[in-house]
Amino acid sequence: MEAQTEMELGAIRRVLVVDDSRLQRRILSSSLKKWGFEVIEADSGEEAMEICASAMPDLVLSDWVMPGMSGVEFCEAFRQLNSDRYCYFILLTSKSEKNEVAQGLDAGADDFLIKPVSSDELRARISAGDRVIGMQRELSDKNEVIEQALDDLKRAHDAIDKDLIQARKIQESLVPDFSQGFGSSRISLLLKPCGHIGGDLVGMFSPGPNRVGFYSIDVSGHGITSAMMTARLGGYLSSRYFDQNVAMEKRFNKFYALRQPQDVAETLNSRLIADTGIEEYFTMVYAIMDLRSGMLRMVQAGHPHPLLLRRNGTAEFIGEGGVPIGLLPGIPYTQVEAQMEVGDRLLLYSDGFTECRLANGEMLEPEGLLALVNECNPEQGGQEFLDDLFWRLTQVMSPEHGLEDDVSATFFEFNGP
Repeated sequence: MEAQTEMELGAIRRVLVVDDSRLQRRILSSSLKKWGFEVIEADSGEEAMEICASAMPDLVLSDWVMPGMSGVEFCEAFRQLNSDRYCYFILLTSKSEKNEVAQGLDAGADDFLIKPVSSDELRARISAGDRVIGMQRELSDKNEVIEQALDDLKRAHDAIDKDLIQARKIQESLVPDFSQGFGSSRISLLLKPCGHIGGDLVGMFSPGPNRVGFYSIDVSGHGITSAMMTARLGGYLSSRYFDQNVAMEKRFNKFYALRQPQDVAETLNSRLIADTGIEEYFTMVYAIMDLRSGMLRMVQAGHPHPLLLRRNGTAEFIGEGGVPIGLLPGIPYTQVEAQMEVGDRLLLYSDGFTECRLANGEMLEPEGLLALVNECNPEQGGQEFLDDLFWRLTQVMSPEHGLEDDVSATFFEFNGP
């Protein structure tokens, strides 16, 4: 008969038949073997558990009523076994009441067959189980692939995260001192990347008494490429190695002098344009100060306008804009001058301040920055002022978006030579 021909074996290959009746086991096993299945027999739930503990079958056909451990009890114990593959469980029973069927399902059974078992129905139920097991194992295999991919991604992420943490330490080394006195005057720095590393750079240097240079830089983009650019710029404007600093020149082989800001901007622009393969550019404010005269000379290259805070309480944004460095060759840069009085202060800042998104969706803008500055305690100076300013920024920024750009600032307090 058709029912006795071999089945096309799929996910189900190994079948465990559990019945205390030897005759019932032989009847079921005979059909299963003719269909091509490997068959194992057990005459009790206890024996079946021992078999399953050592070698999990693909399908279990278990009688409901057996001495000792019943089919339902065996099913419950079977489902508690640890196995990485699902096994299809069919209960054989003479019971057809709905509450008893529900009891079997609650115990973990997948299907039921009413005794006496029809060969055609058994074959059909096995085919249905084979489809379920096939889909489950296919899903399980795909999940293993996904889990392996996630593990690989986690390892890669951990490696990248470790590298970025180390990169941040290297980037922080570009700013060895965040506050430094120059005679009675002081320069303080703020650098808050929005990620592990950022594209902002601040710094200061002095070739000798009463002469000081300081800057605020914002490299285009974010992340690793921008951070690599800041590392290069940190070398160009080194506070430790004056022979590498393009803002200085050696005179009479005896001492270093500060170059004019416009010359520094043009030199940096030429160097960046000459570096093939580099698409990044940067904005900058670079200033030099004569602490004896109070004369400030400054170049602005696409960076936000510096905020000059007078000792009498007035404030003004200074500068003439300018073109970012690294965009176009041969760009001339305009130098501006400002006379500072003892007690005046100058704030250079990146657009991470002014373009910070507020809770209403709008940007802070320069006027908002000035409002935050005015809210700070006027008695605060140096690092305390910058920390207070940054804290106030975090209080008005959108909690949904948070810090979307690097935030940095250079704060110069002029108190004479």
